[in-house]
Amino acid sequence: MNLDMILKMVMRRLLGKAVNAGVDAGLGAFSGSKRRRSAQAGQMGNAVETEAETEARAERERIRAIRQARRAKRNQ
Repeated sequence: MNLDMILKMVMRRLLGKAVNAGVDAGLGAFSGSKRRRSAQAGQMGNAVETEAETEARAERERIRAIRQARRAKRNQ
């Protein structure tokens, strides 16, 4: 396979996924059922968090605080 064929294959897959997502969104907006389901999932998603997710979020916040401190020190 040459590069041209690979690029065409990747673009075809990405375009297909985009079209499918658009169709799903349109059907969901038309029927109204998808909107209600996604709103309920968003509310429930924040209530349930595993220990691993909590630790990962805490680690990201710690790294973010370190970076902010470095920037503040550098900008003084």
